Amino acid sequence: MGLLAKFKAGLRKTHHKLVHEIQRIITRSPKLTGETLEELELALIGADLGMAMTTQIVQAVRHAYETQGGAGLDVFAIARREVEKTLATNRGELRKAAHITTVVSLVGVNGTGKTTTAAKLAHLVRQRGQTALLAACDTFRAAAIEQIKLWGHQLEVEVVAGAYGADAASVAHDAVTAALARKADYLFIDTAGRLHTKHNLMQELQKLHRVIGKQLPGAPHEVLLVLDGSTGMNALNQAREFNKAVPLSGLIVTKLDGTSKGGMVVAIQQEMGLPIKFIGLGEQPDDLQPFDAAQFAQALFEE
Repeated sequence: MGLLAKFKAGLRKTHHKLVHEIQRIITRSPKLTGETLEELELALIGADLGMAMTTQIVQAVRHAYETQGGAGLDVFAIARREVEKTLATNRGELRKAAHITTVVSLVGVNGTGKTTTAAKLAHLVRQRGQTALLAACDTFRAAAIEQIKLWGHQLEVEVVAGAYGADAASVAHDAVTAALARKADYLFIDTAGRLHTKHNLMQELQKLHRVIGKQLPGAPHEVLLVLDGSTGMNALNQAREFNKAVPLSGLIVTKLDGTSKGGMVVAIQQEMGLPIKFIGLGEQPDDLQPFDAAQFAQALFEE
């Protein structure tokens, strides 16, 4: 399956809801009234595109109608163009440290798919001919260590793990030591899920990053917040709070295949100014895809 086809399949629920609503609004009358624009605004907000993006699209549609009239007005093409234009500055590639292991820390609340995402990232870099290690630094959640070890076994990626209840920073320290000894290209650190409102848990995460940074100056080179796409705009609060505690370098949005709130990707990127690095469009190792603004916009708004 090609990349665009994967985007379309993954965003099917969001696309279906959006397109159905927009078609219903614009086919009812050839005239674009204030009421029509208000309905269009509600449809876009309903897909969690956020207020700024919604306003931008509605203003562009109004401008097009005022300058060229209703004939040939393509709301979908306008929306697609505005979303793509906004996301085009997205710097989505995974960083690579020069001549040394690149350490990537995956953070987020419980249940967003951090463990699975860490494994999928390791798989992705291996597909590119690079080497990877996984660090099981979620030492609290039941079965978290078994889960990442199972992924490691399936994908033939070595996992550095400690015992349950072990100090996560200590496991991270051992993982960095192992990655440097093996000259691995990447080390992906699966951290414990933590509520963004819990100050003590955020301090633990800061400690883990400090330990890594002392051992390998400049690390972690990436701090990626993993967000569950089905939470919609609630994910924005998570992004704000995590970014205060551990400055983020990018976002990964998972579970977009099961939600009609896929527009939240646009809203978060627009407000936070953080690049969307990858989006999760399914369960398989290959279903974590590098974010592509043009194909994302097309998958959302293609009639």
